[in-house]
Amino acid sequence: MIDYHKICILFFLFVSFTNVNDSVSGKNLKKNILFIVSDDLNCDIGVYGHKLVKTPNLDKLAKNGVVFENAHVQYPVCGPSRASFMTGLYPDQTKLKDLRMYLRSTLPDVVTLSEKYRYEGYYSVRIGKIFHADVPAHIGTSSYDDPFSWDFTFNPYGIDKMEESKINTLLPGQFGGTLSWYASKGNDEEQTDGISASIAMEMLEKFSINDENFFLGVGLFRPHTPYVAPSKYFDMYPINDIEVPEIPSEYLSQLPKPTINSIRAKSVDNDLDIETAKRVIRAYYASVTFLDAQVGRIMDKLKETGLDKNTIVVFTSDHGYHLGEHGHYQKQTLFDNATRVPLIFSGPDIIKRKNTIKSPVELVDIYPTLMDLTNHSIPEFISGKSLYPLLSGESNSIRKSAFTQFKNGYSIKTDRYRITIWGIKGSLGMELYDHKFDNKELNNLINNIEYNKIKDSLYIVLNDRIIESNRTPIGIKQIDGKKISLPYGTKKMHPFRNPLNN
Repeated sequence: MIDYHKICILFFLFVSFTNVNDSVSGKNLKKNILFIVSDDLNCDIGVYGHKLVKTPNLDKLAKNGVVFENAHVQYPVCGPSRASFMTGLYPDQTKLKDLRMYLRSTLPDVVTLSEKYRYEGYYSVRIGKIFHADVPAHIGTSSYDDPFSWDFTFNPYGIDKMEESKINTLLPGQFGGTLSWYASKGNDEEQTDGISASIAMEMLEKFSINDENFFLGVGLFRPHTPYVAPSKYFDMYPINDIEVPEIPSEYLSQLPKPTINSIRAKSVDNDLDIETAKRVIRAYYASVTFLDAQVGRIMDKLKETGLDKNTIVVFTSDHGYHLGEHGHYQKQTLFDNATRVPLIFSGPDIIKRKNTIKSPVELVDIYPTLMDLTNHSIPEFISGKSLYPLLSGESNSIRKSAFTQFKNGYSIKTDRYRITIWGIKGSLGMELYDHKFDNKELNNLINNIEYNKIKDSLYIVLNDRIIESNRTPIGIKQIDGKKISLPYGTKKMHPFRNPLNN
């Protein structure tokens, strides 16, 4: 049987070794980038204070780096969010607000984060999911990837994809957008993310030998549904230890209609019985711990090769995730559960005056931050702000609020408050939450007269942010894109074939 995994690696090694920069001699002191993106990961991890979920490797990464406790995505849906942080632009600027769209359908000449490093002489590699891909349907394919962003790509395909018939699901035959789970009998290295970690480790070994600068993007598919992980990770979470969030009986009556629509959009997820809810949450936690183990494997290899001394590591997620909070599961809301994500920076020149930063930041800030950390110019079109002053200890804050949009809703999160408006200038409803007393965002204060001054001032700030997020990017074209189907037969495509690179 042909081992396509080894063929891809051998081909990559051949190409890479024949393209090593002849001017490189001795130890390369330029900083590399290891960019690890999880899929659908919220802040239910150890370093963010969760008491049950076990994430020793992310905790270790955080201990050796800087944790942003108030980091938020710009759109709580996979495709739009990923297009946003890979370009440093807001969704109203990328014009990508649907899942199944190619980046170049709206921004034909934009220079993405990884593409920028290509221009700076780095070898740019994607393993797994960085731009959008349907999960699990497009595992093993390039899906809606941007081929201009990479020198080499690898699309892993593991046992979790092969065993779909064994997956438990609330809707038979549906997995990606439906609560679904499976305790696999396979080991870590057989899973799609386990394969990704193995490939990443081999790439790091290669880079340590040829001394070539790299941007290595590792996109892990977990804990996205279906929540699949080896059974040993399920065993770490006794079902009786799982707690299901409760909401007040009259909770919905205080919310605008668009908010209610967002948290009740999937009827199959609504009002789960307690035992099913526990199984779902347990499976999510198991997937998170499995994901953490793969991050640990990659980080161990980074240190083993010595590349940790000149590699900046960024870990984040494309958006947060509900596990019963507000009576909702999955994403696509403007609550903290869906907008807030882990964001960890680690590596050289990141001065740890303190390990945690509580001021609000956005994922569009990643692009300019990495430019500063690697001494490259920030493209003019970028809307994000560099976090370097926070990482270096020069400043305590670069933003007063973090901005997120979803459909016809806009929201900002400050150090203390969240305000959300739906429709033009809030014509479809508004929300206000005070995190000092209500960090679960269950008490809408929009009609509380004691908060009128706060509401009015935040309303002005939010509308200014909306205007800012709509400005025309400098120097790049914007066109009206269309939501299109994949031009390749993904179900029949061989898992290791990458047609966009052919």
